[in-house]
Amino acid sequence: MSFRPLALILAILTLTSATLPATGPTPEKRPETEQLDSKTGDASNNGNVAKPTQRPDENEDNQAKPSEGEIGNNAKPEAQKPDVQKETEKPVPPAPIMAENEQDHAACLVDLKAIGATFESVPRIDDGSGCGIDKPLKVTTVLPGITLKPEGTMRCETALELARWTKEAVLPAAKAALESEGELTTINQASSYICRLRNNAKAGKISEHARGNAIDIASFTFKSGKTIAIEPRDEDSTLSGAFQRAVTASGCLYFETVLDPGSDEAHENHLHFDVLQRKGGYRYCR
Repeated sequence: MSFRPLALILAILTLTSATLPATGPTPEKRPETEQLDSKTGDASNNGNVAKPTQRPDENEDNQAKPSEGEIGNNAKPEAQKPDVQKETEKPVPPAPIMAENEQDHAACLVDLKAIGATFESVPRIDDGSGCGIDKPLKVTTVLPGITLKPEGTMRCETALELARWTKEAVLPAAKAALESEGELTTINQASSYICRLRNNAKAGKISEHARGNAIDIASFTFKSGKTIAIEPRDEDSTLSGAFQRAVTASGCLYFETVLDPGSDEAHENHLHFDVLQRKGGYRYCR
């Protein structure tokens, strides 16, 4: 008799009669898998999606603020800070009147007397706003027999260059072009010292006339009574036109600035001469 079948039957009976222990651990329920919304692709979690808690701003000033164009009935503009009172802008004080070197002025007076000009020293001029002359002269005669009409107030340097120009340029040109009119007797000036801005403007730089550096020539009168007025003469083919162009061109040999009727509307009836010193000896002649 074989024992192998009997052992198999006993093993089966033992397994079928076995039971789980009453106090054994209960397995945890598996969490449901989140379902995706087929339309949006967002996790639906069966409609119970947890909302994140909003973190409070650390600084309210970091919040976005509406621009000026976005401010409406529902948006309050940013509180404006009171304006800080600005300091009152102080006007730029005018340049002081240039103090003239004593030795240079004395040397100029010697040269001016030697050339034959008639003049007198007058008290220092200070009209405020930067207008004035430290050592002014009142000139009545440019050269012997040639009157400055009316008399002009200017610095010695201006008077000396005027006398030199008259002697070395004007008289030779007058003799060549207008000898029949006789000797030159008068230089008629339109402006010497006067406190004003350039071109009589209401704003801008101060005129060289206001510093005694300038003289405006309006016309020349000869012994015959003929007067050659300064006017636009670029196309004037007469001897009067040639005379004016000659004395104008030669002016830049003596003065640092020469403006004639061709330069601008403000100088259509006179020649402007001044002794304004520029860097590098530059001269402006038009």
